[in-house]
Amino acid sequence: MHGPMERGRSILIVGGGTAGWLTAAYLAKSLRIAEQDHLKITVLESPDIGIIGVGEATFPTIRTTLQFLGIDETRFIRETSATFKQGIRFVDWGHAPEDGRRHQYFHPFEAPFSADGASLAPYWLLQDEATRPPFAEAMTIQARVAGAQRAPKRPHEGNFAGPLNYAYHFDAAKLAQVLADRARELGVERLEGLLTNVALDADGAIDHVACAEHGRLEADLYVDCTGFRAELIGQALKAPFKSTRPVLFTDRALACRVPYERPDAPIQSFTVATAHEAGWIWDIGLAGARGVGCVYSSDHMDDARAEAILRAHIGPNVEITPKAISFEAGYRERQWVKNCVAVGLSAGFLEPLESTGVVLIEAAVAIIAELFPHNGPIDAPARRFNQLMTARYDNIIAFLKLHYCLSRRTEPFWRDNADPASIPERLAELLEQWRHRPPSRYDFILDLETFAFFNYQYILYGMGFKTDLSPGRGEFPDVQSAARQFARIRAFGERATHDLPSHRDLISQINRFGFDRPLEPA
Repeated sequence: MHGPMERGRSILIVGGGTAGWLTAAYLAKSLRIAEQDHLKITVLESPDIGIIGVGEATFPTIRTTLQFLGIDETRFIRETSATFKQGIRFVDWGHAPEDGRRHQYFHPFEAPFSADGASLAPYWLLQDEATRPPFAEAMTIQARVAGAQRAPKRPHEGNFAGPLNYAYHFDAAKLAQVLADRARELGVERLEGLLTNVALDADGAIDHVACAEHGRLEADLYVDCTGFRAELIGQALKAPFKSTRPVLFTDRALACRVPYERPDAPIQSFTVATAHEAGWIWDIGLAGARGVGCVYSSDHMDDARAEAILRAHIGPNVEITPKAISFEAGYRERQWVKNCVAVGLSAGFLEPLESTGVVLIEAAVAIIAELFPHNGPIDAPARRFNQLMTARYDNIIAFLKLHYCLSRRTEPFWRDNADPASIPERLAELLEQWRHRPPSRYDFILDLETFAFFNYQYILYGMGFKTDLSPGRGEFPDVQSAARQFARIRAFGERATHDLPSHRDLISQINRFGFDRPLEPA
């Protein structure tokens, strides 16, 4: 890596952390660098580029990624303090607490059940609003399972398998180490050093980078994983940053770790997202502690008020020292510029809601691996990469906005979110259509999306959105068949809460014995 390679191609990933090491491991596995000598991947890891997270949540795609990389699920859970995540419980998003009443709904990872391939959503929509169960509870068994603090699988079901879809909560710093170990097993070289210079050539591409410890480093493709600092894509190549502040208002977070009250305290297998007057609080259960953070808009709340809200959520007699995080929501429309591509926070960051940080890394590295030019111009895929990633960011922004703009809360932050001027045009058009029909798979292009049509259904109907199908009631004649299917879902859910172990028991079992033996009595 010290100077140009005599043949083949080289990739230099600047920055470690989850983005850097996930990129390194994924490309090493996809491009099979351990089996050939014409491609080399090196990570330049700088000790001054830290990891943001105090507890991270993911999307179910992480299971496929870990399995592809050859990382054993038991090892992953043990080494990252991981727990299972089956979705998100939203609290107080529809309205503020009123006379002891709190609005809640669940966004599960399971797709809704269907009957002979036909959606049950219209039949739920045509039921009496006063007596029908919540949408997620009616359409899946996962809401009932997660609410009962059960795990999504049993020990004997082994690595990455199980009856219910799931992701994880984990320690982000520990995940980076697991990925680093695997990347090096796959043939990635690691250098540690402080980046001191990024030199451009006459065409404006990166000629080389330099660090005090290793001098001049050259590569065919440079991957910027330097976090918010964006040392290559932003500082050197000046790729513009598109702020999403007109749509997504939060720009601050206070994060901390909170110990459990007792060693056997239940661990929730979902993220809890609790709305407050100018944002929301995340609360995730790791194996040894809870990760808690207050996300807020500095235009609507000062830091002192945010800390007071965080401390009130945690409760008295818990000593914490919150970590302050500032961020600008947005992304670079050109994330691949000449011979440099940005992955992770250097490419963009939207906010922690719905855990899109890691899934955007996964999407980026999958596209890089698929389109990687083994010869010819190194930036040949840049145009297509930028199109795909820009569309994915824009679609995620619309999905996140959906959570905010439907709220009936009256505080200024929430009223500003409901202002039609802050709602993306395409989302506004879809919302108008969805007043007369539920979201459909034909509303979305799969390769440009992170969230499916049913994810939109969970949020819409969890928030109390009205889709009026009554004029076409006669088009849905299978009412009795749908009723039987709803009853079957309820019965399956009740059975699953008896058959599946408690979440804490399963995590304890995996940490002790892995997936090799039946669940031991507590």
